[in-house]
Amino acid sequence: MRMKILHAPCRRFVMFCVLMASYAIHANASSHREAPLISNDPLADNTDVYAFRSPDNPNTITIIANYIPFELPEGGPNYYTFGEDIRYEIHIKNKTTTTGDDITYRFTFTHVNEDPTTFFNIRLGKQNLKTTYTCEKSTDGGKTFITIVSNGTVPPANIGPRSITNATVGLDTTYNQLIKNAIVTTSNKEKIFCGPADDPFFVDLAGAFDVGNFRPEGNSVNAPKDGLARFNVHSIALQIPINLLQKDGKNVSQAKNILDADFVIGVWASASRRKIKTIDKSGMQEFSGDWVQVSRLGMPLTNEAVIPVGKKDMWNTKYSNSTDDAAFVPYFENPELALYMDDSQFGGAVPSLSALRIQTNSLGAYDFRNGKQGLFPLKGTSAVTGTALDDAVFGTILLPDNHSPRAVDLLPIFYTGVPNLAPYQLATGKPDGNPLAAGKPFINNFLPTLSDMLRLNMAVPATPRNSADFSSDGLIQAAVLGLTDSRFDGNKNLEFIPNMDGFPNGRRLEDDVTTIELQAVSGVALAAIGLWYDDYTLGSSPVTHDLTNVLSFTAGPTHNDTTFKTNFPYVQTPWRGFDHTIQARF
Repeated sequence: MRMKILHAPCRRFVMFCVLMASYAIHANASSHREAPLISNDPLADNTDVYAFRSPDNPNTITIIANYIPFELPEGGPNYYTFGEDIRYEIHIKNKTTTTGDDITYRFTFTHVNEDPTTFFNIRLGKQNLKTTYTCEKSTDGGKTFITIVSNGTVPPANIGPRSITNATVGLDTTYNQLIKNAIVTTSNKEKIFCGPADDPFFVDLAGAFDVGNFRPEGNSVNAPKDGLARFNVHSIALQIPINLLQKDGKNVSQAKNILDADFVIGVWASASRRKIKTIDKSGMQEFSGDWVQVSRLGMPLTNEAVIPVGKKDMWNTKYSNSTDDAAFVPYFENPELALYMDDSQFGGAVPSLSALRIQTNSLGAYDFRNGKQGLFPLKGTSAVTGTALDDAVFGTILLPDNHSPRAVDLLPIFYTGVPNLAPYQLATGKPDGNPLAAGKPFINNFLPTLSDMLRLNMAVPATPRNSADFSSDGLIQAAVLGLTDSRFDGNKNLEFIPNMDGFPNGRRLEDDVTTIELQAVSGVALAAIGLWYDDYTLGSSPVTHDLTNVLSFTAGPTHNDTTFKTNFPYVQTPWRGFDHTIQARF
């Protein structure tokens, strides 16, 4: 790198960058502006990660990592795009015998101004900030990378009809054609797309951050609002043959059954920057030093709603593994949100969550409120022998002590995945009042690395999006069908129940993860395996008033503000800046 002689203000700026970079080793963040430092670095802000079995191509898995929150479609003249000085990475784990990634896809981007004489982003068939990318892949824990795509194309912002479709001053094409042209297929039949898209996430942000003041019903004055409606993001989308992701190179047709443990993967995404940034008087920027991770995301809403504000920046510098993530375990064992679903704490102050009340006396014995014993009284007894709660199996994590009640349900959902092993089977087929018995299998995404990842069992079939059974309630709806639907509730056999492929077994674009996670915090997973709500009595129907309240609760918006594409990359065409009320798909 060439040396520069810097004037005093520049020297002070460099020192500031060095200090900030040193601090960044211990503090940085990700997701929709949910952490202090990353809120000032949108290009590196990883907003969401999705992983699902491709509905129209079932021999593949689609992984989508989104970046850059709250992109206004009309946000010119400098429209949003991937940053040049950032490593965007998608990490995949398929083995428990290794300590790091088993597969990594790394993306780096380059900008070119094709016509620097204009202030327009697109003019006369040329683009300013035309963005291309290189994709590299590692299968040895990041030791070596090979280039699988070079000079990949990123579509420009969907500015308006004159910029995109006009033959005289624009690009003389359609936006959908730009998307199609940007899809690359590698020699291993991986499909890749990088570019702007509608933000597929939906949530009532205003209600969520007003101390959980969600508006499930709303009213004409204060209806629930999707805070991400009509905003865009930048997506990195991969469609990967299952045999490239399975640890032994097997095709999905070789799976032993639809919950084959050998087909479980963990997925997370990150962004990293150089430690030092310098700017000279001409506005030129240079980057140097080691790469530092500044953003990460696996399970949705973890940093947003589980990790406290004092730890959010630190969270995102940590690699997703058992060494780095162990320090955050207590926030899953006693989650803050549970305090607002407990009338002995702050439940009365948040009436919008009144339908969500955690079990305090399930089966007349078990209290799952924060700091209570949960299932700990069973630890070491013959009742848990051979179950996942057995110390010889996984009990030292799931029943660690007498004051971490949610280690038995929330911790595995977020940090290990859930095994097809008692007690983690549906109450269907279990003797009344015995949640530790074997029941009906409905999930196995167990990858016990004790780290934050989106875990997916690739052997589970995809629920057709046009099926009457398809539900944005994901695995919660699969549990409901398995417990109450005559097609499934008459036996405890392993069989495909619609939405077994839904969150938290992976994450589909349609899944209402905010509602699902709030229901999970309120104990719905415990109820599904037979630890019913307090108003249940032996011999009666488990579909009690309390359970009905939880299942009928929504966090407000229950679907995206627009549709999804039926084929890769599935994310919808980005909103067009020129339009007011409709989305152009031209």
